[in-house]
Amino acid sequence: MKRKYLDELIAWKDSEYRKPLILWGARQVGKSFLVEELFAKVYFKNRYLKIDCSDDKEFVDFVFSKNNLKDVLDYIEIRYDFKADKNHLLFFDEVQECLPLVKMLKHFCEQRRDIPVIVSGSLLRIKIFRESHKRGLDSNSPKFLFPVGKINQLKMYPLTFDEFLLNYNENTYNFVKESYKKKTPLDNTIHLRLLDIVNDYLFVGGLPEVDDYFISHKDDRVGVYKQVIPIIKEIYDNYLGDMELYQASPESIVRSKLIFKNIYKQLNKENKNFKFSLIEEGARWKDMANPVAWLVLAKIVNQSFQLKEIVTTPLIQEESSLMRLYLGDMGIFTYQSELNARSFLFDKNNSLSGIYYENFVANELIAAGLNLFYWKGKRNSEFEFIINIGNRVIPIEVKKGRDRLNSLNEFRIHNKADIAIKISSNNFGFDEVNKILTIPFYYVSFLLKDIKEDNFSY
Repeated sequence: MKRKYLDELIAWKDSEYRKPLILWGARQVGKSFLVEELFAKVYFKNRYLKIDCSDDKEFVDFVFSKNNLKDVLDYIEIRYDFKADKNHLLFFDEVQECLPLVKMLKHFCEQRRDIPVIVSGSLLRIKIFRESHKRGLDSNSPKFLFPVGKINQLKMYPLTFDEFLLNYNENTYNFVKESYKKKTPLDNTIHLRLLDIVNDYLFVGGLPEVDDYFISHKDDRVGVYKQVIPIIKEIYDNYLGDMELYQASPESIVRSKLIFKNIYKQLNKENKNFKFSLIEEGARWKDMANPVAWLVLAKIVNQSFQLKEIVTTPLIQEESSLMRLYLGDMGIFTYQSELNARSFLFDKNNSLSGIYYENFVANELIAAGLNLFYWKGKRNSEFEFIINIGNRVIPIEVKKGRDRLNSLNEFRIHNKADIAIKISSNNFGFDEVNKILTIPFYYVSFLLKDIKEDNFSY
């Protein structure tokens, strides 16, 4: 399976300013596969060592007993018959089980920066946060210090739609990529076919194991939708199981599970703000702050903050309790919605409501490195997302069909907005008079890549 993150690993490898790399990402997004199968086996063939800290207790115990990089490198050389140097990659996986290794990255950077080192681990960020904020430590207990300034970092997410399309059919991917650059509407038959592939993605999501199975069996349209559901369910259940790890109290565990399991239901109501009192009587934001933080740090939930009327840059959250939550993978979202596979297969257009597309765009924005904000005005006017590019504030509306941007005039009363973006099932278009850019769902990944690389020229 091809992943766009490979290019970033290659650039890291070749950089003269390279530091040890931490690869962040939720469970099952393909971190280990990316590093070992796509990167190490090709660019460090027979010249890399992977140590899985969840399996190798002897190694973990040794690292916990030492605070000296030379001792650890000597141990690696003797035990694994592996000489770490500039030509040999060290890959430490599941390092949440061996946090002293994370602290030791500072020593790698200062003493042996020549050695290419990558660490990764599910729930690593949560474990680091917990260790850094422990209460009740006595004066002799060392506090965990994150190696700020001594590492490179790479955030990894489930496959975005462009990655899914690349693996689904590379010729189609190249066609869509080049068509986006031309910025002209597509033939309607092709347009509808691409929307059909988008809907496939909304059902199966971007987790590599799910996508690999779906793409390998996509010719069996009836069977494949049914068969991916157990795969998604297993990952969904694993996410729920993970919530018992590194939480402050049993109450936090229960609440994180309740929040996670109710995201679809809360987005599906008229007011899409997440209301904690609907899942626990009398619950307030302060009761739910830690469970929400756990879900966001685990990268399985994305949090969007409300902005009101006048928007200033840079965008910052206002009231913490006014927010929306999205599931970090579309397959997980669709599974939680209990969408019937057979009804979806034979009536895709009517099976998916607007919130599926909204969750999809939220995930694409996060993967592009953009924080989530939405805007609420008067008289029920709103935009699902607000982004800023430089000093420009750009409202984004996500609609399944051909609705008008009724909120745009209200937004422009309070804010200078030289352009608005409508993401929908409509074909590509640009309204010169009202300055509205219409982007079909299959172009979203390419649009956000332009924005990320400062190539947005409207």
